[in-house]
Amino acid sequence: MPSTSLNAVLVLFILGGSRAALNTPSNVRLTSINMNLVLRWDSSPESLTGGLLYTTEVKTSVTMYRVGCVNTSTLECDFSSLKFPLSMYGTYTARVHAQRGAESSPWVESNNITMDIDTIIGSPNVSLFSNGATIDVTIEDPVFALSTLRDVFSTATYNITYWKDDQSEKARSISSLQNRVILSKLDLWTKYCVQVQINAGEMTKGNSKLSIPSSTVCESTTTEPEAPWVPALVTFFIMTLTVTLVVIAVAYRKTISHLLCPQDVLPSHLLETQNSPHDWTMKISDQPEEIYKSVRVIADNESTEKQKVVGRGSVLLRQKT
Repeated sequence: MPSTSLNAVLVLFILGGSRAALNTPSNVRLTSINMNLVLRWDSSPESLTGGLLYTTEVKTSVTMYRVGCVNTSTLECDFSSLKFPLSMYGTYTARVHAQRGAESSPWVESNNITMDIDTIIGSPNVSLFSNGATIDVTIEDPVFALSTLRDVFSTATYNITYWKDDQSEKARSISSLQNRVILSKLDLWTKYCVQVQINAGEMTKGNSKLSIPSSTVCESTTTEPEAPWVPALVTFFIMTLTVTLVVIAVAYRKTISHLLCPQDVLPSHLLETQNSPHDWTMKISDQPEEIYKSVRVIADNESTEKQKVVGRGSVLLRQKT
């Protein structure tokens, strides 16, 4: 009996302890998009009652676990946002457990991830510019959490697929290492659609690592384009003309100033007089004397037998003495 009682106590203790432990998070997975590192999981049943928190840890293939997010209520932890020292070629494993007060669940470990191999490359951004019978395609790489796309995948190429609108079954594809490509020999006044996908696999090994395809963008061709050297020539001519006019204006500024604002020039004899003012200045005593005399004129009118003064005037007689 004593032995049976002891076993019963142990069973009750174990059952009680198991009831005290929280259920573990489920579907724990470590993911990477554009070289970030995010641990995700599904909630425990106890989350319905509230107050449930999660703590995460992460390690590399050669290090011990280090603390990541602590007491978070969300169902994910972005280690790349924690300024965690991540490597572009490192292999990582993470784990998570739930806790509420003094209760906690066992740790649940995730899958392994090797960053450059397992990361998902996001879709590139594509823009089009129409120029007559050609369309310029400009590709912008997705933004990486660690470095850039070319730093990780130096041999990445762009698979460019294009087709006439509503004729996707006749699509054509080209591959390029450059992020700017010109689609030429297109039909005029025709709408073309373009989609780009990055291939980050090593061509020498024959493997493929494709990105998420870009959104489909469309643009219409127009008339025959003008020669590309025409705008450059016009710009060069305008700049040359402007520089020449500035140089002329600086070199001949005095002449131009005289032409625009001419000065009055006195006659030569006045200039001579101006140079010798004592030659034309005369004293008042040297001027000729003026003599004034009065003259009266009387006209007779025989019909009225009256004398009438018809005019009276003064004549100024000037006589030089």
